[in-house]
Amino acid sequence: MFREVPGGTFRMGLSDEELSALRALGEADGALRALGEADASDNSLEYFLAGAARMRPVREVRVEPFLIARHPLTVAQIRHWLPEYEDEYAESDGTVARVTDDDLDALIEALPFRLPSEAEWEYAARAGTATLTFRGNEIPDEDEILDVFADEKRVAASENAFGLAATGCANELCADVWTPHYENAPSDARPRTGDGLRVVRGGGADVSPWQGCDEWLLLLAAFRSAYDMFTAIRPVASLPVVGGRWATRRRRPVVRRRSADCSFRDGSCRAVRNA
Repeated sequence: MFREVPGGTFRMGLSDEELSALRALGEADGALRALGEADASDNSLEYFLAGAARMRPVREVRVEPFLIARHPLTVAQIRHWLPEYEDEYAESDGTVARVTDDDLDALIEALPFRLPSEAEWEYAARAGTATLTFRGNEIPDEDEILDVFADEKRVAASENAFGLAATGCANELCADVWTPHYENAPSDARPRTGDGLRVVRGGGADVSPWQGCDEWLLLLAAFRSAYDMFTAIRPVASLPVVGGRWATRRRRPVVRRRSADCSFRDGSCRAVRNA
């Protein structure tokens, strides 16, 4: 199932406000660990903050409307294109597939869809928010990880305002080549091209329950890293242009989310309404 994401402009990257929120969380977390006599050295927040330049400078980016999968591809869906696909990380055919190098290129070539650019991914993940995650600036607890980000079994509670689920379930591959900063990045949602590893976004729930190493940082909307080991795939599709305008469906004032239901068989999508 695909969701229709409206076009718009947003500030992409880790903002000064988010950095301040992270520092405040770090101070509170350090105090709690000291009270609990936990090993305070087992804390990667300072390491993360030292590498914050990978998510900066913040810039304004214009994103055109597009379609994005509500949920990363499952093992069963990938087997439609790669019948021999096996996934040692998956609990069942209905869970998110973690694709390794052995299958990644073949899958991308076989898919009738494309990978999202970094800008499209972050815009869709933020869903109009400007906080660390679409849920706010707080550290999510273990129950929230299962209910909101992991989305392996608890589907209903996990959608953001654009209808995306499981943005933290596993890191997700983007079309952009890895560049360790946003210097000279485009002001629209085009991916940065070139040779080398691609960017992955999201993650964190893969390593839950956390071991006190701040893996929750991987859930941040701004978090980004280079592809390593395995990745999930959340395909996107461009909306057609008719008469010089994007062929989006008119939205009524009533709060109803529109999506596109895709068969994943021939790549055809049709607009549907979810009550």
